[in-house]
Amino acid sequence: MRPPLADAVAALRDLPVNYAEAEAPPVVTTGWHVDRCVLELGREEPGEPEPGGLLETAGALVNHYEFSDPSILRAAFHYPGDLVGRDMLLEGRFLVLRFLLGVRITAQHDEVRAGPHGPERVIGWSYQTLRGHLEQGRLTYELAKELETGRVEFRILAYSRRAPIRNPMLRLGFRLFGRHTQVRFYRQALARLRTLLQAPPSPPQPGPDGLVRAPSGVEAGRFEAFTLRFAHPGA
Repeated sequence: MRPPLADAVAALRDLPVNYAEAEAPPVVTTGWHVDRCVLELGREEPGEPEPGGLLETAGALVNHYEFSDPSILRAAFHYPGDLVGRDMLLEGRFLVLRFLLGVRITAQHDEVRAGPHGPERVIGWSYQTLRGHLEQGRLTYELAKELETGRVEFRILAYSRRAPIRNPMLRLGFRLFGRHTQVRFYRQALARLRTLLQAPPSPPQPGPDGLVRAPSGVEAGRFEAFTLRFAHPGA
């Protein structure tokens, strides 16, 4: 019998990050995929972000994990609550397989940086993979507004590599399809956020167990109960 989802999310608090940062980019790049995916979302008036404007609206969608393509990746987490320190249970989906993967948001970003076209206001957050995840690495979702032009971008910045996988079939499957699925997820996330901005959904509401399921409005598939599910240690 599967444990309640709330118990699986609660179990993440005891799991450590599954790699040493001293052995990861930018210190070490050999053996790692380093990705940067960017999409222009539109423009605001120049200057700091407008209340209720494009950057602020996109930021809320990113914070709620609405941009994720539910056919590839879904999430469960406690909300409301602090963003930094939030544990998220991700469910990776591939054919008849489901993979429960733990991550933790370890950094929040809200600052002005020097960009290629002048100063930028950058907001967003980063998560790192936890023990039992099929990958090791850090992924950053950020939104940047060029203060002089008003141009707004959505950026996905990541470094990752395959984690040790003991199951030989899972190891082979990840080697064959993992990278392709990862890149497809990035591409879909960029496009999905731009589409959601045309008619942003309402803020998520937690269920009786205190968890938000993201993206919102997604129901379990008809044959979900018959799929194979692999849980990380501790879930």
